[in-house]
Amino acid sequence: MQGHFHFTTAGESHGEGMYVIVEGVPAGLALAPHDVALDLARRQLGYGRGGRMQIERDAGRIVAGVRLGETIGSPVAIVIPNRDHANWQIAMSVEARPDAGDEELRRVLLPRPGHADLVGLLKYGRSDARDILERASARETSARVAAGAVARRLLGELGIEVGSHVVRIGPVHTDKRGEDGTDLNRRSDASDVRCIDHETAERMRSAIAEAAAKGDTLGGVFEVVARGVPVGLGSHVSWDRRLDARIGAAMLSIQAMKGVEIGLGFEAAGLPGSRVHDEISVDPTSLRTGGFQRSRNNAGGLEGGMTTGEPLVVRVAMKPLSSLTRPLGSVDLTTGDAAEAVRERSDVCAVPAAAVVGEAMLAIVLADAVLEKYGGDSMTELKSNFEAGIERMNAVAPFRSS
Repeated sequence: MQGHFHFTTAGESHGEGMYVIVEGVPAGLALAPHDVALDLARRQLGYGRGGRMQIERDAGRIVAGVRLGETIGSPVAIVIPNRDHANWQIAMSVEARPDAGDEELRRVLLPRPGHADLVGLLKYGRSDARDILERASARETSARVAAGAVARRLLGELGIEVGSHVVRIGPVHTDKRGEDGTDLNRRSDASDVRCIDHETAERMRSAIAEAAAKGDTLGGVFEVVARGVPVGLGSHVSWDRRLDARIGAAMLSIQAMKGVEIGLGFEAAGLPGSRVHDEISVDPTSLRTGGFQRSRNNAGGLEGGMTTGEPLVVRVAMKPLSSLTRPLGSVDLTTGDAAEAVRERSDVCAVPAAAVVGEAMLAIVLADAVLEKYGGDSMTELKSNFEAGIERMNAVAPFRSS
């Protein structure tokens, strides 16, 4: 039976913690707390982060689904405590607090432009935007990164690795590509803006510092690259099985993301086909591409909703964060009068951290696609199916059997 890698998160930004349950993990996957802690720590880094990162020390506690260092086939549950909850116990109380005032409850009545505050309040019929922003907060991505760490371990057992780097912050960008060279995360993590171009990294830092001085925020673009992905994940036969669509949905589900492109992306729209499409030749040594190779990788590792075996290259655009220290205009929900939006603690720029979240989401989509195609209740079975599947694909071309 085909399997699926699925996760569900729960928790609010200033609640007791963030929680994630990961289903579909085969038994026998070696998984240790430091596997999760490593990626959670990477998510907290980056020049331009706010005061919250000085409070939290995310590690993640595995509380179910793992015994004696290995998954056992049942759902994996991970808890990430919120240390800042100690300062929010009245405001985030589960029990009713009728005697607490607006200040103690930290009610939000001045919605921020660009955030979920107002539309969520209207949709769910709430009078306090705190009910909305606590869940809409990017703090939720810590749980996603924990789930992504599990997916990364699974993919690593199959020789698939996922990395990222930042290609733009505000107006500053680099043309360097993550698929050029190996060990992408080691190179990008060496920079506090996660840019592999050292000269551009300095200009990015300056742009962030300038925005901070103005009470403003900056967005940007990050690139996620997966290597070792075999040909044939995803499918062309139905819209919801196309892997590019699934990747796009996963990336756009991350808070503040506004655009996704694969390979050349939007640039391809302005070029003739002769300069876009990747010519094909035979390469018997390239097993994960089915014994073929491409002259280039403009397609970004995807054709017809399926992986080609070339590096998978995804770029994601993040808007500037909506919490400004010099707030934009809004409306006071109690009076209807014009007012400045609420000042919530925030980052000036979180693009480097968002790239780590992008890695997690791509790893989750790929783990799901691998289990969908190859299946297996245990890692032994999955690896056997994976190797046999690659062998079969290398025998498909008619000229190989003639």
